[in-house]
Amino acid sequence: MAPPNQLCLVLVIFLSVFSLSSLSTSVIIPKANVSLSIPSSQLVCLKALSTPEVIAAMDTTQLGTLIMKLGAANAKATLNVYNEIIKKPGSPQALKALNCCVEAYKYAILSFEMVYSELVEDPQTANYDVAVIGPEIANCEKELINVKVQAPRLLAGNRFMKYYVPMGYEITSTLELENPNEY
Repeated sequence: MAPPNQLCLVLVIFLSVFSLSSLSTSVIIPKANVSLSIPSSQLVCLKALSTPEVIAAMDTTQLGTLIMKLGAANAKATLNVYNEIIKKPGSPQALKALNCCVEAYKYAILSFEMVYSELVEDPQTANYDVAVIGPEIANCEKELINVKVQAPRLLAGNRFMKYYVPMGYEITSTLELENPNEY
């Protein structure tokens, strides 16, 4: 069973992310790559925080590593959707927006992977690296909206990413607080 402070952290993360949105939307499940229509904040939190690996996590670092790996997996799944859509004929403006998003997702994948490797050595840098993913995804979403790209799977993938960023930010912030003299 997870230590009491671990359970408190999981609860704080869940409540933080849950409070961000209660809107119903479709989301991409990384491994299955299918769409479901249920409240996305609940799905993301429950999926991320209820896996056997997360429940068995012995400390905040393990929990953070697992959640960042899930964030990277989601980013890879969403990137694959972008790459599929780019292959279809479309306007030059739409292609430009889609390419912007491809770059944002490549950046997100790299950042999530860096975060889970930095959690032990430098949570402050990990905190920054997870925080900068958000603006990249927001820019991607803005580009899609500006050129009126009608792709619910892409917008859902973007929204899904917006939940992993605060979870990562909470975890890295907690690590900084748990070990203030080490960093």
